Amino acid sequence: MKVRKAVITAAGWGTRFLPVTKAQPKEMLPLVNKPLIQYSVEEVIASGIEQIILITALGKRALEDYFDRSFELEYFLEQKGEIRLLEEMRDLSGLVNICYVRQKEQMGLGHAILTARDVVGEEPFAVLLPDDIIDSRVPALKQMLDIYERYGTNVVAVERVSREDTVKYGIIEPREVSGGVYQVLDLVEKPEPEEAPSDLGVVGRYILMPQIFDALEATPRGKNQEIQLTDALRLLLKGQAIYAGEFEGARYDVGTPIGWLKATASFALRDPDIGQELREYLRQLL
Repeated sequence: MKVRKAVITAAGWGTRFLPVTKAQPKEMLPLVNKPLIQYSVEEVIASGIEQIILITALGKRALEDYFDRSFELEYFLEQKGEIRLLEEMRDLSGLVNICYVRQKEQMGLGHAILTARDVVGEEPFAVLLPDDIIDSRVPALKQMLDIYERYGTNVVAVERVSREDTVKYGIIEPREVSGGVYQVLDLVEKPEPEEAPSDLGVVGRYILMPQIFDALEATPRGKNQEIQLTDALRLLLKGQAIYAGEFEGARYDVGTPIGWLKATASFALRDPDIGQELREYLRQLL
């Protein structure tokens, strides 16, 4: 069955970016000239998915406003003769169909996905975490969809992490079935290095079958009273296969200040308008 819907989770507090996230959603922080959330939306579109379900929370209204039309702004730009900007603003509001669902209580990634159940229905769907910006020639989500089309079941994106960093990720126990593709035998949430079954950590791209919702319903709250997606996937594994794919591309964890700065520098240096000037400025600093 074709994957037609993508869930993007954007309901977290963004505590690592306080105090700025007290008044502005983390997902609206700029990466060069676009907010972080736009990169996820554009990846969904480039992967051929038709509808986005954006999980938001209290204080995230700016996300809805950003993808809506602003007639006053369009009129202002038209009167100034800023035709290129005018077209950009109109294109932005027509990118894709977006449905907004609010997570009323902060209970973890698993719970955030569960709030989309009524909108997703009984069909496979994608999940993207906007904290993970993946810079790649072929969109990372499209790479996972290609694996889904081959096996017809759940797929998670993975990348190799250092042993000391296993405590930051869900780690899979893999059985390689082809180059860079693994059958998942087990998953462990944030294991200590000596207990990790591999160095393959799950990152923010998933293709999930609708049975994940029943697994999430049956998953007890874990650390910080949150419903962990990894725990639900482990439960789902008892009845369904899960595959993992190593994606081609560079991942930036923009959910942390240092990751956001690294992504900003990397993207800005390649920008045709500002890259050369920034490169010269950095040389002066060094």
